[in-house]
Amino acid sequence: MASNTPAPATLARDGDALVFTGALDRQAATRLWAQLLDAAGGASVQRIVLSQVTTVDSAGLALLAELLARLRAAGVSPQLQGEPPGLAELRSAYRLTPELEFPA
Repeated sequence: MASNTPAPATLARDGDALVFTGALDRQAATRLWAQLLDAAGGASVQRIVLSQVTTVDSAGLALLAELLARLRAAGVSPQLQGEPPGLAELRSAYRLTPELEFPA
């Protein structure tokens, strides 16, 4: 019998990319934060790949927005790749730009 539970989120470093998979929800945001800080350090991150993310909730959006803000503060402007379900609606609801920034 198939389960309706979304696959847990994972994070992997692939060259200049941080690649997310699975559901970016509250549980994933809590679990992945420390791993994310380690993976984002060192070599420059140029891409945040979301093409294998199955869904994003507000905690997942907050995780991504904070990651991008920290990278921008460090002088890096990575590109988001992929548009997982839920991201566009949340971005609109929180009035964020496509780069997950608040407009000036």
